[in-house]
Amino acid sequence: MKNNKSTYIIGEIGQNHNGSVDIAKLIIDIVNRDIRDELFDNSLKKIDAIKLTKRDLTEELSVSSMNKPYLSPHSFGKTYGEHRQFLELSNEEHFEIFKYSKLNGLDFIETLTSKGTLSLLKLFLPDKIKIASRDLTNLPLLKAIAETNIPIILSTGMAGKKELDDALTIITKSHNNISILHCLSEYPAQYKNINLFTIPYLKKNYSQYRIGYSDHSIGISIPVAAVALGAEIIEKHITLDRKMKGTDQAGSLGANGVWRMVRDIRNMEMSLGKEEIIISNSVVQAKNKLERSIATKANLDVGHIISEDDLHLLSPGDGFRWSNKNNIIGKKIIKKINKNEIIYKEFLSK
Repeated sequence: MKNNKSTYIIGEIGQNHNGSVDIAKLIIDIVNRDIRDELFDNSLKKIDAIKLTKRDLTEELSVSSMNKPYLSPHSFGKTYGEHRQFLELSNEEHFEIFKYSKLNGLDFIETLTSKGTLSLLKLFLPDKIKIASRDLTNLPLLKAIAETNIPIILSTGMAGKKELDDALTIITKSHNNISILHCLSEYPAQYKNINLFTIPYLKKNYSQYRIGYSDHSIGISIPVAAVALGAEIIEKHITLDRKMKGTDQAGSLGANGVWRMVRDIRNMEMSLGKEEIIISNSVVQAKNKLERSIATKANLDVGHIISEDDLHLLSPGDGFRWSNKNNIIGKKIIKKINKNEIIYKEFLSK
């Protein structure tokens, strides 16, 4: 049963600013309007927080992935690397949006995606740091963020119980101020895959943490249902206009989304599942693309014996995880591997 605490609602701008601080501020303006229930003449509590994502493109993807042509109609560049660079705001621009959020009485949350992005903390300290689903297995990043002692929100969109427990083991060495969000990393999320009964499962098995839900479905009925099942935090993508250019715009919530309520009530009926964590087959492609694999810090020639100093983590996620690094360390290179490329099994001696 839901307690009397108000639900902490996060409006995720993500990359829906399309590389513009002004657009980010406009999104903040539209979600921060007064909310009034005219039928019952009640003023309602507004949204609580805004969230942005900070990337360090030198620690984001393998060189070949960054140089790959990106032909999507939502592309802002000829290659995926150019596309990402266009959308990336500087530390100073994040700071400007942070100050604007605070001026408007909103908490500010940052998703940090690599150790390099911690440079942002020299300018300001967000109220919370979000760990994206893709980085739940990025154990070095989790350790670095945990050591800041800033409250952490974990998203489980690509994770099973083992990955979640491994992440918690790392973070709790520094602190226990942790929230866990059930999530499905499918864009947009199909109602039949959402499995909202994961929320009571998390509340039962991880009761020492605050449990919530990060939504990628169309509409608003699923977040409402999540709150009914005990979610204390709701995260939802927000935008100026769902028809704007950008891969996340269509799946986000605009200012005038209320009309979708009746439709989403019907769709909600398909969302209830089993009381356990499920990794849906539908997220395999995103998991392979976005998670981290062990990669090279420098060119490694044939005959080189791998040490931990040779290694760091890059996407895509179809190679070795950091938790399996002992399967690589001490192995001999049998095929040259260039700097910042993923290490695959066929490159190593048996």
